[in-house]
Amino acid sequence: MVPLSFADQEWLLTEGRALYWPREQALLVADLHLEKGSFFARHGQMVPPYDSRETLERVALAIRETGARRVITLGDNFHDSDGSTRLEPHACGMLEALTKAVDWVWITGNHDPEMEARCGGTLVEEIELDGLILRHRAEKGETRPELSGHYHPRLQLTIHRRHIRRPCAVISANDTGGGRMILPAFGAYTGGMNAADPAILKALQPADRIDAVVPAKGRLATFPLWRAA
Repeated sequence: MVPLSFADQEWLLTEGRALYWPREQALLVADLHLEKGSFFARHGQMVPPYDSRETLERVALAIRETGARRVITLGDNFHDSDGSTRLEPHACGMLEALTKAVDWVWITGNHDPEMEARCGGTLVEEIELDGLILRHRAEKGETRPELSGHYHPRLQLTIHRRHIRRPCAVISANDTGGGRMILPAFGAYTGGMNAADPAILKALQPADRIDAVVPAKGRLATFPLWRAA
């Protein structure tokens, strides 16, 4: 985990794509997309059906690493609103154990707007916590500190003809204060969008600068994506 300053508070960004908020003892994860494999299978594309188990194991590991007492998901928890009905007993048992061990809050997303908390936890559309807005999709024009997911940002670089793609967080900042962050997708079966894609840069306006950040050998590596003229 590497320290990260954001919205006048201190955070820890894990190697496993989660964000820990020490002040609130809260672990934030975005875009789990549980039961994506079974969704594809229903539509004729057969893929290994164990993505939910792998994703929940990652969450459990992040809880142990950080000592979190709360988990807040930032939307697209399931790949579709019926995903929770397809959880096989083992995965549901894993999820029930997690939601009993910590205070678990599901923020719904565009993939699962009508999901049910069948295996525990509390459902909300968005929340405000200690002055920060937590929602699934960054709201263009938002001037308050905001944490979101949705875009699955990935840093894309070419170094010595080697193409590198890594999940990253994207942070916008204004010289007058505030700040907004988009977390990388956490789920096992989640792809990614170029962090410098115009859709991401547009979603984080207004901003004076936008950066991609990734943990790298115990330090926070920052890559400029956009600067105001």
